[in-house]
Amino acid sequence: MTTPRNDARSGSVISTMMAVLRCFDTERRHLGVVEIAEATGLHKSSISRLMTTLESERLVERDPVTRRYSLGLGLLSVAGTLLADLDVRRAAYPVLVELEQRTQESCSLMVWTGDESVCVEQVPSSQTIKHTTAIGTTYGTTASSSVKTFLAELAPARVESLLADSRLELQGHRSHRQLHDDLDRVVRDGVAVNDGETDPAEVGVSAVTRDHRGVAVAAVLVSAPRYRTGGERLARLAEDCRWAAAEITRGLGGETPSRAVSG
Repeated sequence: MTTPRNDARSGSVISTMMAVLRCFDTERRHLGVVEIAEATGLHKSSISRLMTTLESERLVERDPVTRRYSLGLGLLSVAGTLLADLDVRRAAYPVLVELEQRTQESCSLMVWTGDESVCVEQVPSSQTIKHTTAIGTTYGTTASSSVKTFLAELAPARVESLLADSRLELQGHRSHRQLHDDLDRVVRDGVAVNDGETDPAEVGVSAVTRDHRGVAVAAVLVSAPRYRTGGERLARLAEDCRWAAAEITRGLGGETPSRAVSG
């Protein structure tokens, strides 16, 4: 589970609400008042009052039997319009569909929040055994291929700043120097790989997409079970991922590198 940032103690109602909503993720979909209070550092009575308000706005839902909460459909009224208006999401979807057909693996579109990558679109694999990245899933460790893709776009000093203020977890790298060497490799190869670094059963391959200004606006992520991604297979996934990123870039009016990149 991604630990929610403890903004609640700042006193801002919005910060408190966001701290509560961030308690929910794909691993902890249903939470009780006590669990939310422990995660945010707030008193149970304060959480109880806030959850009543969030429930009235349909931002959370409460199970009448277990009395545990889950995220509500009201969030879609807030986020749905934004997702629909993302040019990169519209440009990416048909490419992700074709990428899934090519790879037979789950294909996602990730965007950068400033310290995490978050999934805004996904085409799941048609295979029975697969790894998926649900819309809204966030990654905040340096081992994640999508995170590495975005970090490779930043100045080394900015990466160090993210590590220093604990907004980014160093994982899969023994040192900062090793991380920066890895990011240099991402730039050189045009693709980032997570070969079991966050989950020994999963492989992730990611490549950056750019808009007409050449700015990195998203990343393509291919997720696959590790047992079926040996050396040649992994190299092919990397090639297909770069292809998809280049296609989305062209759809956004951007230019793709003319040089060939190696896997």
